[in-house]
Amino acid sequence: MEAKEVLFMNKGEGETSYVKRSKYTQKVAAITQPIVYKAAQSVIAEDFCCQQVVNVADLGCSCGPNTFTVISTVIESMVERCSYLKCQVPEIQFYLNDLVGNDFNTLFKGLSDLQEKYKHVTWFAMGAPGGLFPRNTLHLVHSSYSVHWLSKAPKVTSEEGLPLNKGRIYISKTSSSEVRKAYLSQFQEDFFTFLKCRSSELMPNGRMVVIIHGRESADPTCKDSCYTWEVLAEAISYMVSQGLIDEEKLDFFNVPYYTPYHEEVQSMVDHEGSFTTEFIDTVAIETGDQNVWSGPESRAKGIRAFTEPMVSQQFGEGVMNKLYDKVLEILVEDFKQGEQSTKGVSIVVILKKEKEPK
Repeated sequence: MEAKEVLFMNKGEGETSYVKRSKYTQKVAAITQPIVYKAAQSVIAEDFCCQQVVNVADLGCSCGPNTFTVISTVIESMVERCSYLKCQVPEIQFYLNDLVGNDFNTLFKGLSDLQEKYKHVTWFAMGAPGGLFPRNTLHLVHSSYSVHWLSKAPKVTSEEGLPLNKGRIYISKTSSSEVRKAYLSQFQEDFFTFLKCRSSELMPNGRMVVIIHGRESADPTCKDSCYTWEVLAEAISYMVSQGLIDEEKLDFFNVPYYTPYHEEVQSMVDHEGSFTTEFIDTVAIETGDQNVWSGPESRAKGIRAFTEPMVSQQFGEGVMNKLYDKVLEILVEDFKQGEQSTKGVSIVVILKKEKEPK
């Protein structure tokens, strides 16, 4: 099965749903809100007042509530900017885009409060599952915590077809250089394609805000980058030892995910050549914050919310409860010993489309 068919968050509104367990990305959205606000204002220039519609795409919108923060921020930014320019606020069309497995039903249930709050502004929201947008139609693109998901897991097998990352599901301290290179190469290929597609869709001088789960260290095996996958791999290995999961399924499973270093992001922007970088920075969030994860139980549920669809496809739905119970056990012990990852790092970029390709 292709990665795009299993890359979605847990659906609905249950205890391990993404809606209930997305406090970390909500915190990211709150911290980066001023950056999105600034990018949205940049779209409304003095010669923009003749425009009747502003097209905004949120790529990787998931099922909320982070998308609601984006919608609110864009509307308020444009209202303020148009008031300053003494021009009429244009109609705003939001395209909420994600892969076809996304829980759009839950997403749109949550829009009613926003519709009431911003009833003085003419704005629309429509689901846009999968696919691309027409050329030169978008004024603003927002993408948060989606670009680090890869289009496919890197090929990390030998010429004989043997696993090169045996017992692991992501880059780790024990991973070979071949594994690290394969992950970086797949990210570079995917991010280049992402930039090329957005270049086609954005209007000249359009802006794009990209927020990526990244790392502060040049070392791809640093704890803040790998901790979640290390815990999950340990839990799966335990299940293998108990005869509940076939070892071969673990050895050939590698998550389609890569946390880049900011220089890796910037180098691909430069290489693709369609954008000027107006802003790039890293933001670190302390994950011990009570507003993120109050303890090992909430963190375990958070991990389950964004990994279960992909993991259950590989190992079967029947073992998921036992697997994530083991994840919780590992986290409880790590918290006791102070060995848990203590922060999450985001790379935040504002890109401006050049009038003409370089």
